Parts: sequence; C-alpha cells; structure tokens
Amino acid sequence: MIVLKAAQEKILAALQSVGGIVERRHTLPILANVLIRKNGPALELITSDLEIQIRTTAQLDGDDGSYATTVGAKKLGDILKSLPADQTVSLTANQNKLTLQGGKSRFTLQTLPAEDFPLVQEAADFGPAFSVPQKTLKMLIGQVHFAMAVHDIRYYLNGILFVAEGNTLTLVATDGHRLALSQATLEVEMPKQEVILPRKTVLELMRLLKDDGKGEEEQLIEMRFAGNQAKFSFGGLEFVTKLVEGKFPDYNRVIPKNHKHHITLGRTTLLASLQRAAILTSDKFKGVRLNIAPGLMSIASSNAEQEEAKEDIEIDYGGDSFEIGFNVSYLMDVLSNMSQEMVTVSLQDANSSALITNPEYEGFKYVVMPMRI
Repeated sequence: MIVLKAAQEKILAALQSVGGIVERRHTLPILANVLIRKNGPALELITSDLEIQIRTTAQLDGDDGSYATTVGAKKLGDILKSLPADQTVSLTANQNKLTLQGGKSRFTLQTLPAEDFPLVQEAADFGPAFSVPQKTLKMLIGQVHFAMAVHDIRYYLNGILFVAEGNTLTLVATDGHRLALSQATLEVEMPKQEVILPRKTVLELMRLLKDDGKGEEEQLIEMRFAGNQAKFSFGGLEFVTKLVEGKFPDYNRVIPKNHKHHITLGRTTLLASLQRAAILTSDKFKGVRLNIAPGLMSIASSNAEQEEAKEDIEIDYGGDSFEIGFNVSYLMDVLSNMSQEMVTVSLQDANSSALITNPEYEGFKYVVMPMRI
C-alpha cells in the first residue's frame, strides 16, 4: 500500500512540525517513532514523550483506505533531508516495514505497531477556548524564556508562569537569581487562568510559533486549559502538554518599585562591554563589578590568574557613586534577548536587586540580584 506520495519538502515540513519533542533515548523505544495514521487522502502524524503530544494533519497523496504504523522519526527526517526538495517521495507499507523511494534512492525502514503507541489521555475538563496572535505569544516567550531554571529541585521554576486575566497576558520566568516578566494587552477578553508551562513545552512553542503576521486567520493560536493540561491549536497543529504543578513565587513582591537611580544607555554598547569583561571572568565565578559615578560607568572583571579587564562607558547620570556586582551571564542574557536600541537600568544600592526595563515598551521588566564580589 502506498501510504503517501508527495514532494520531499511537503513531507519534511509536516514531519519537522511534530518531530521536535522526540527523545532519541527513551525508556520506551516506540517514543522515538512518529505515529502515521492514514484515512483516505488525509494523513495524521503524531509524536509524544508522554508529557507532550503534537499532532498534525497533512494532505499527502497515496492509496485510498486506512492504515496506521510507527517509524523512527529521526531516521525518516534524516533521509528526507538528504533528498532534493522538489523530488517526489513515496512511502510504501509492506508487512512490518516501510519503503521510502525518491528518484533512484530506496530505503527500507523497520516499523513498530501503531496500537503500541502511547497516546496522551486528554483531560475531560478543558475550560473555554480563547485565541491570541501567534506573533504576540512568540514575542512574550522570547522575552522571558532565558530566565527559566534548568533541572531545579523547585520544579515549579523549570517553566514559565502564564497568567491571563481580562485583556492582559503576562508571562513570568525565574530561576531564583533573576526574574523576567513580559506583558501584552490583547483585543480579546480572556477567562482568568494561571498555569505553569513546562520548560520543554515553552522551547517547543517558541520554535513552532510564527511571527511574520501574514494571513491573520492562520496566525492565531487557540488555547484551552484544564487542571493539569493545556491544549494549543495553531497552524494545523494540535499541541497537548502536561502542566507543572506547584505554587509559583509571588513575582510582584520581587519587582523593585522605588529605585532612585536610573541610567538609560545604548543596549549594544553595554552588551559589548560586558562581553569583553566576561572574557576575564573565571568559569565558576562569572562576576563583574559595575562602578557607578556621575557621568561614568566602569565595568571591571578579574580571575584567579590575577588578570583584569576594565572599561568605561559615559552615562547620563548625576546621582551618588557606588559599586555593585553581578553575574555577567544574567546581564548578557537579557540584553541579547532584547531588540530595542536603548535600555534603562534602575539601581538603589550595592545590596538591592537591579531592575532592567525597556524605555520603549512598558510591559517588560527584568530583575537581577546583585552578587558579592
């Protein structure tokens, strides 16, 4: 039976849209596979890692009839990538193998039975659906994702807090040392929701969401939330994910409100200076010292070999002089994930967290704790 027959680029695009979550090494070997379900001309591709499941439907020609199997997602993707984009590729089923043909190339792949593929049990209590532009959600995730924790025992930090209320959508990420918050006002009223999306889900959404704004209808993402699950539908994909259970820290308490010193300067200038200073920090100790004085900011670093870097930046500032230390990576992360020309750094003293904001966009706040150096 010919399961599908289409141009390489069409099949590869469908496979890549679901293939990002596939783990190469898993306790269940079948989870390295993609489930292929054929029903007439429509073909469903489904992948899962037991926490997340992604499904897409594509119109890929082939014989009529129904058929289902699973085949190695990575191998299938690698083979397709090695063939020319405009080449017609066919996938034929024969007993427990699939044969892929393109031009004069032929590959025979081992399959595992479709009925053994563990589909995610969808929650029965999904709340009302609401839609937001993909572009907006991608922008919000892009502004906070780098502050998520990685493998923290406080598991609720290994993801982002997603808060919808009224017409405001807020995303927050923190690893306990720094916090990023981004907010957007939407044209729709949203039911009050507060959920924690897992780290892997966040990174996968960031990869899949479109931000070009073409064809507004296609560029919305529909969301629904249940007690322990979220469901996203966009661009022909259905994305179901488990949520992280736990209580996210009260982010409003962390954000400084009354800092008295404000310095606005060029983002790329500051980033380049920090990148140079970072060269002479030690791997374990990424500290840089910022000396703030009227008209001048000095950035200094040193390491165990007693090497030193120092650089001065002229600033528009007339307040008190003081020195404050930071983990340079935390500062470089935020500056490299912003796109605006200017950045505002608000400070109180050497022991208080710094607040980094964007003078052109009120919805963004980044808090970073100081470091004793």
